Amino acid sequence: MTATDNKAPTPGTAAPEGTARAWDGFTTGDWTEQIDVRDFIQRNYRTYEGDASFLSGPTDKTLRVWDTLEKEYLSEERKRRVYDVDTHTPADIDAFPAGYISEDDDVVVGLQTDVPLKRAMMPNGGWRMVETAIKEAGKEVDEDVKKVFTKYRKTHNDGVFDIYTPRIRAARSSHIITGLPDAYGRGRIIGDYRRVALYGVDRLIEDKMRAKDAVADLGFSEHWARYREEHSEQIKALKKLITLGDLYGIDVRRPAENAHEAVQWTYMAYLGAVKSQDGAAMSIGRLSPFFDIYFERDLAAGTLTEEQAQEIIDQFVIKLRIVRFLRTIDYDQIFSGDPYWATWSDGGFSSDGRAQVTKTSFRLLQTLRNLGPAPEPNITIFWDPELPAGYKEFCSAISIETSSIQYESDQQIRGRWGDDAAIACCVSPMKVGKQMQFFGARVNAGKALLYAINGGRDEVTGKQVTEPGLHTPIEGDGPLDFDEVWQKYELMLDWVVGTYVEALNIIHYAHDKYAYEAIEMALHDSEIIRTMGCGIAGLSIVADSLSAIKYAKVTPIRDETGLIVDYRTEGDFPAYGNDDDRADDIAATIVHTVMQKINAIPMYRDAIPTQSVLTITSNVVYGKATGNFPSGHRAGTPFSPGANPANGMDTHGMVASMLSVGKLDYNDALDGISLTNTITPQGLGRTEEERITNLVGILDAGFIMEED
Repeated sequence: MTATDNKAPTPGTAAPEGTARAWDGFTTGDWTEQIDVRDFIQRNYRTYEGDASFLSGPTDKTLRVWDTLEKEYLSEERKRRVYDVDTHTPADIDAFPAGYISEDDDVVVGLQTDVPLKRAMMPNGGWRMVETAIKEAGKEVDEDVKKVFTKYRKTHNDGVFDIYTPRIRAARSSHIITGLPDAYGRGRIIGDYRRVALYGVDRLIEDKMRAKDAVADLGFSEHWARYREEHSEQIKALKKLITLGDLYGIDVRRPAENAHEAVQWTYMAYLGAVKSQDGAAMSIGRLSPFFDIYFERDLAAGTLTEEQAQEIIDQFVIKLRIVRFLRTIDYDQIFSGDPYWATWSDGGFSSDGRAQVTKTSFRLLQTLRNLGPAPEPNITIFWDPELPAGYKEFCSAISIETSSIQYESDQQIRGRWGDDAAIACCVSPMKVGKQMQFFGARVNAGKALLYAINGGRDEVTGKQVTEPGLHTPIEGDGPLDFDEVWQKYELMLDWVVGTYVEALNIIHYAHDKYAYEAIEMALHDSEIIRTMGCGIAGLSIVADSLSAIKYAKVTPIRDETGLIVDYRTEGDFPAYGNDDDRADDIAATIVHTVMQKINAIPMYRDAIPTQSVLTITSNVVYGKATGNFPSGHRAGTPFSPGANPANGMDTHGMVASMLSVGKLDYNDALDGISLTNTITPQGLGRTEEERITNLVGILDAGFIMEED
């Protein structure tokens, strides 16, 4: 199919009653009979092959809204970390009255609370974190609310710690497993927020009621009971979403009838999610082709101008930039700031070979010029060397100007997860509305190596963390033997991975029970794919340390108790990240070995286990809790992020590091592999044109190499 094949409507089922105006001019198909946003997109979007010359700057309304935010709210927030907290109202979809930035100028309306940047408490996750965060923000706890969530209402955190075993508690306290979502929302669930715009909430409620009653005569089972109860919660959440819309004078019962409404309805659905859950990653999905269908229809009808189209996207993005969750200082340190990863995925190809690049793909990137750079939404481009040249050049130009775009391999994602996939958080792909992830932080694979050498004693505290006698330490003062260390490392990984997955199963059992994401799951199919998102940190340091043991001479240094606390390394050894198979194969073997051990353990709700090699920010926290390594990495210093080579160990340049990372088997890390590279604009060329061209070339070459 070409980009022009779907200009005229094809025969299909007539639009249901009440949708004629909303669906006027759209090509019909399966999506009119059942909830199927992908089918709607595939039948109606058009690839844009041009350049960025059609784009508009910010309107006066947008500039006034942004100026109001900066002067009255953002500047104040920067002075005191947290602008304000509502300490009296437990958050929910319809818990707060309507709020505005500037009621006269807001084009897209809706706030998490009633005031911009005011944070809401979400005590269903756990009261201890809420109380700590309130006090750290300089506020007083409402004793009546505290009483409810400590005496009458059990929280997710309470449930988790009632079940945790001594082994899990020991691993958690020693930081060999860090960042577990046992006191906050798990995230990694992308509601198909587009469904509210395309179908309206009344239709979605009807669909959920039909699904709920479809199992009514099957006879009792635990699955049957949970299925019906969860659907009841989803229906209640959808009804609250209608109430939320009413607060702002928006009738989300019906489908959106124009482009402005399509964006507004979609945002209301997303707003319902961030009002009721504080997940570690509240990603928004894949929106541009969907929105563009409405924009193109309105532009062709003369009811919308390009300036207005850009204004709508700009103001939508403003709303995404000011989402805030009530977090503790410790949480912020794990994530090096205050992120929530509203990841917006864009670009890539459809399975029929058409690029999913639209004018709205350009409008999204234009917000980084109109509003300035920002980390939210986390714009993620599904890159392929065959994408339209104008789009690739614009992505490159915006990357150079703002450093605010990340890139993923479209071929890898589309091949595994389909052409309506999106990224949750940083690198985790999933089918929108058909899949969710049980998010699980990650294990400290570096610390596990040091535990293996010391027989389960912590190299920092000296405490015996694993059960006494279960693991034996390296004995003697001679050089370390690679085979002995590897054997002990594998045994230690059995313990670490087993403890880790046990913790994840407990966390997600309790989360479903006490902090279920009703509105997000209401915007999913009734039967979905679940994955268990495991992960590792410290890959490069483990690979380099094992390489040092294998190819150089590593002598352990003990303290007065016999604990190995440092290493004397003599001779050269190959380091991961330099396209040297000797070190790169060790890294790939580590990832494969961990994944094998994860695969051997049953998962909660029969989730499919996946793994990520990802530490975008928490690499700093992992490093703080970890000792010295045979590679020369020093105690307390940050790990390198994700699958990056260890800091200072890659000496052969960016392409060599990309080649090394490309040797990691994607089958062993289907939750994603992260490589973070830094290039100064001057390093890309002398002129703007040279820089744009060269960055496109680097991206093309890197993703071709990865796919080969």
